[in-house]
Amino acid sequence: MTRPRPAYHVLVKDHVPASITGVQYEQHLARLAAHRARAETIGAVRHGPSLLAGLLVCSQCGCRLQVRYGGPRMLHSYTCDRLATTYGGTYCPYLPGEPIDAFVSQWVLTALEPAALTLSLEAPAHLEQERQALEPLWQQRLERAAYEAERAARHYRAIDPEHRLVARQLAKDWEEKLTAHRQLQEAYERFVQAQPQALSGAEREAIAQLAHNIPALWHAATTTMAERKEIVRQMIHRVLVAGEGTSERLQITSAWVGGGVTAGIITRPMSRIEHLRAYPLLCARMKTLAQAGYSTVQITACLAQEGFHSPKQATPCSRQSVIELMRRLEVQQPHRRRRPAWHEHEWWLSDLEKALHIVNSTLQQWRKRGWLQARWHAQSQRWVAWADAAELQRLKQRSARPAGYESRQRWLDAQPSQRTVSTI
Repeated sequence: MTRPRPAYHVLVKDHVPASITGVQYEQHLARLAAHRARAETIGAVRHGPSLLAGLLVCSQCGCRLQVRYGGPRMLHSYTCDRLATTYGGTYCPYLPGEPIDAFVSQWVLTALEPAALTLSLEAPAHLEQERQALEPLWQQRLERAAYEAERAARHYRAIDPEHRLVARQLAKDWEEKLTAHRQLQEAYERFVQAQPQALSGAEREAIAQLAHNIPALWHAATTTMAERKEIVRQMIHRVLVAGEGTSERLQITSAWVGGGVTAGIITRPMSRIEHLRAYPLLCARMKTLAQAGYSTVQITACLAQEGFHSPKQATPCSRQSVIELMRRLEVQQPHRRRRPAWHEHEWWLSDLEKALHIVNSTLQQWRKRGWLQARWHAQSQRWVAWADAAELQRLKQRSARPAGYESRQRWLDAQPSQRTVSTI
């Protein structure tokens, strides 16, 4: 059983030769401890879409937030239930993953902009160094293959010819070593042809352009999520998240590795409109517009123009949500309680369909075919039909006709010569 460092009786450093130094050993131990899957550690870099896994810290309990996936698109979120599960307290606020990751990634990209010039100058040199470093490795592999082939040849020559079985096996081994050496030599020649020793001008220009466009490198399909996380962990020590009550606003505070703190505020999607910070203003504005005689369509347009958003924060409030909220608040529109000024014998389509006992789609078809006299009322954004007593009776007769009557009647009127009369 390995004892921890404080339990050592004696510690003698650099007493015997080792493959790594004592400082490197301590660094490796610290890195292994940090990569453990524990609540108090940052954890190892994984390939999931959560950019800030291990870096987010809850301001309510001070613990690291956990990553969870769910929903049809398997979106990630950050949650913390340490107070609830360990101490029987309340659950920490729910934090959506995508808005927070996008907000912090913008900070990282802004911080990387000064390093673009240095990167553009050093990247070609690093690539050339990597290509030159591969050459000794290939030479070592070729030397070892040649040595193995020469060794097999010496064994074959040293055997007594009378030992035919042993000589046959040694000859087979020699042939295999020669084949391996030849294949390795061919692979090296292909490597030399595919890897030029110096970068071309076009390659240097492409590297310089990519270095100056760090956001394109960040969002490129070839950049893995693990690489993005490594970059973030090299720059950010931790990210503290605090919610403003149950509202959609979140306070993000980033502590950088080199010192310094950056703070900002983002909005998160909510499940209920009552939790929005501007909910009282939204209700008051909706009541004011309704009392002024605005329709639900006009109220929806005004709310969108004034910057009111739905709980999801991505789109403005829809007309259906406005109608539902007005019904919940018991807000009535004055123009619905009194009819606007119109001519005599005019009807709302909803009232006319009740009088005729038909559905609204039938009235719309009659209006489009010219069987119903109607005009568009601009103030209420609705159709108004005209029907006196005689017209109302005619519409009732039309509604009482069987389905397809008009089509059959038009067909009969168009072909009077084809009618036949039978007499007995």
